[in-house]
Amino acid sequence: MILRKILMSSNICGNTKQLLPIMCNFVRYKSSEVEKSQRTSYAKQQTTIFDKIIAKEIPSDIIYEDDKCLAFNDVNPQAPVHFLVIPKRRIPMLDDISDNDRDILGELIIRAQQLAKERLPNGYRLVINNGKQGCQSVYHLHIHILGGRQLTWPPG
Repeated sequence: MILRKILMSSNICGNTKQLLPIMCNFVRYKSSEVEKSQRTSYAKQQTTIFDKIIAKEIPSDIIYEDDKCLAFNDVNPQAPVHFLVIPKRRIPMLDDISDNDRDILGELIIRAQQLAKERLPNGYRLVINNGKQGCQSVYHLHIHILGGRQLTWPPG
């Protein structure tokens, strides 16, 4: 709302005013994701939404599945193409990985790369959030793959 008031009170050209709803939605999304990560508690044994997607208890737009991992389109995409790759065996967060997880982590990265090359030939970004300040809101390790437009830097 503050951003809207500032932009509307300024002498802004028509093209910028057309971007106003997009900018306001982006600010709202960033705030809600940060708030969600701050409210989410880390509990190793707690069932997550990703566990329910793996068990097919919740429908999702699955783009790849094998015995080790699952990939599906994000329900709240932040780029024209935004999907997740998750291990079927829950690892709550990056801080919880061990030497025994080398194989599954390699599988996740390779699968992310293969799917991204098919869907995003001009480049993409991989993101893994870790913990509250890393904006992790689901404690089941997952890789975000984003692309389909020029991404900006720095990301956060």
